[in-house]
Amino acid sequence: METQQLDQIGTDPEAFEAFYRENVEGVQRFVARRVDDRDRAADLTAEIFLAAIASARTYDRRLGPPQAWLYGIARVTVAADRRSHGRERARIERVRGSALIGEDDIAAMDARIDAEARSRELYAAMDRLAEGERAVLELVVLDGLSVSEAAVAAGVRPVTARVRLYRARRKLRAALEGPSPSARPAVTKPKPIEEEGS
Repeated sequence: METQQLDQIGTDPEAFEAFYRENVEGVQRFVARRVDDRDRAADLTAEIFLAAIASARTYDRRLGPPQAWLYGIARVTVAADRRSHGRERARIERVRGSALIGEDDIAAMDARIDAEARSRELYAAMDRLAEGERAVLELVVLDGLSVSEAAVAAGVRPVTARVRLYRARRKLRAALEGPSPSARPAVTKPKPIEEEGS
């Protein structure tokens, strides 16, 4: 989609349809990497596109491509959901999500959730990173954005994104590999206990 047409997605059904078709799989993958509940993932995908419609007029093409802008919306939407997601909300979303998606969509979402299981394991390890580092790492490594595009999506300067990406990779590698042998304390044999009178 041409960037100058992006501001029309809220008023022109054909423009929205083109934008949706071009980006829905990427957004679904983004969500499926972070959420393991099909109905919640479907609701979040819809919320991301609704937020895109609502803020399409604020898109500034000088800051990056539409996909980076959309991933920024997705990141904020998923983070907000994670913070506010309680038991009652989960129950309501399951009912609402089930009513909105058809059998084909359910099968596709199940397949995406299954395919992203390994990514969710990695994401669990990433939860120990600082929020800014984790956000840039996700956008670059999991979602395939360039560092410049990730900077736009995360709302930081490119140099800041590069530093965060370097730190995140280093910390994640250390967490996944465990301590190196040189970092482990040396094992010393205990001294034998001398018997009294020796």
